[in-house]
Amino acid sequence: MRLLASIAVKHLLARKRQSLVSLLGIILGVAFFLTISSLMQGSEKDFIRRLIDNMPHIFVTDTYRNPSLQPVERLYGSNGAIEVRSVKPVTETRGIRGFEQIVDYLRSLPGVQASPVLAGQGVLSFAGKNTAVSLDGMIPEDIQDVVTIQDYMISGSISDLIANPNGIVLGEELTRTFSLERGDNITVTAPTGQVRTFKILGIFRTGRSEYDLNHGFVSLKRMQALMDRPHRANTIIVKLPDPYRARAIAADLESRIGYKSISWQESSEDLMSTLAIRNIIMYSVVSSVLIVAAFGIYNVISTVVMEKHRDIAILKSMGFLARDIQRIFLIQGLILGIIGSLLGLPLGSALMYTLMQVEFKPPGSTEVIVMPLDWGWLQFAIASGFALSAALMAALLPARKGARVQPVDILRGGV
Repeated sequence: MRLLASIAVKHLLARKRQSLVSLLGIILGVAFFLTISSLMQGSEKDFIRRLIDNMPHIFVTDTYRNPSLQPVERLYGSNGAIEVRSVKPVTETRGIRGFEQIVDYLRSLPGVQASPVLAGQGVLSFAGKNTAVSLDGMIPEDIQDVVTIQDYMISGSISDLIANPNGIVLGEELTRTFSLERGDNITVTAPTGQVRTFKILGIFRTGRSEYDLNHGFVSLKRMQALMDRPHRANTIIVKLPDPYRARAIAADLESRIGYKSISWQESSEDLMSTLAIRNIIMYSVVSSVLIVAAFGIYNVISTVVMEKHRDIAILKSMGFLARDIQRIFLIQGLILGIIGSLLGLPLGSALMYTLMQVEFKPPGSTEVIVMPLDWGWLQFAIASGFALSAALMAALLPARKGARVQPVDILRGGV
C-alpha cells in the first residue's frame, strides 16, 4: 500500500498546477459547506430552543378535535337544509369543565408543571386613547413555572399580582403608547360590557414588538369577573421536563379528557416544514461547490491516466493487478480530499468565528442577537465526509479506466 501511495503522490506532483487548483476547490468547498451547515443547524436549534423556552410545551384548549354531532344532524344527516322553529338554543358558558382536576392530574406527573389560563380580549383606555389587547388571566404563583414572562420583567414582578389582585402587567411598547408607568391606573373594558380599573404593577419587554404592544396579564379571578365566566378557564398550559415528549403526552392527555391538546410540535408544524425546506435548498446549493471541485479532481486524474498509459502498462507487466492500478488513482482522489478537508476545516472555522461577531436585530424585535452557529463535531464530520466522498467518486471513473489499460496494446504501440 505504501508503494501505491508513493506512485499516487508522484502522479499528482507531475501536474502541480492542476492538482493545486483542484485542491483549492476542495478547500473552499469544505469551508463554505461547514459554515453554511453550521449556520443552518445553529439557527434551527436556536429557533427550537427559543420556541421551547418561551412557550408552553402543551396547550389544552376548551374545544374538541372531533366535535360530536348535534341531535338534528344525527337524525337527518349533515346534507341539506333544515328549518327549526320555536326552539330556543341552549347557551352554555365556554371553558374547560373541571380544569382544577385536570391541572392536579398533570402536576401529579413527574416534573410536569401546569397552570390554568382564561384568555380573552379587552380594550384599554386612558386619557382619551383606546387600544385593543389580548389579556391572559392566570394564577401568578403558578404561571412562573410554565412560561418565562418573569425573565422579561423590567419593572415590577408577576408576583405583585398576588398581593394586589386588581393589578395588571403590560408590555413596554403598550405602556409607552399611553405614556404610562408602573403605579399608574388604566381602564379595561371587556366584550361583556364589564369595566374595571387596574393598577399597573409590572412592565415586561420580550423584544417582540407585536407581543409587547398587544398583551397583558391579570389575575385569573379578575379575568373571570371581566369575562363573566366564573370558575372557568379556556386554556391549560403545560411545561414538561422533556419537551420532545410533548406530542405523545398531548395525545394521551387528549384521549383521557377529550379536550383538544396541542403540542408545541403540532402548533409549529408549518414553521418546522419551512425550516426543513430551507435546509434542503441550502444544502443543495452549498453541495454544488464541492461537486464542482470534484469535477476538478476528475479532470486531474483523467489527464494523469491518459498521460501515464505506458507507465500503467509497465506496472502491469511487472505484476501489478488491475485493482492495484485502480487503487493508485483512488488514493490520488483520497489524498486531495484529505488535504482539502484538513485545510478547509480551519478556514471554515475562521469564517464561522467571523460570522459570530455580526450582531443584528430580527424584524419586529428590539433584541440584539448574534449569528447562532452550531460548533458541534457532527458539522465538521459531515463536511469532511462529503468532501472525501466527492473526491473518491470523482476518482472512481478514471481509476476504472486506468485499470482496464492492456499492457500488450500499449507496448505494441497501441492506444
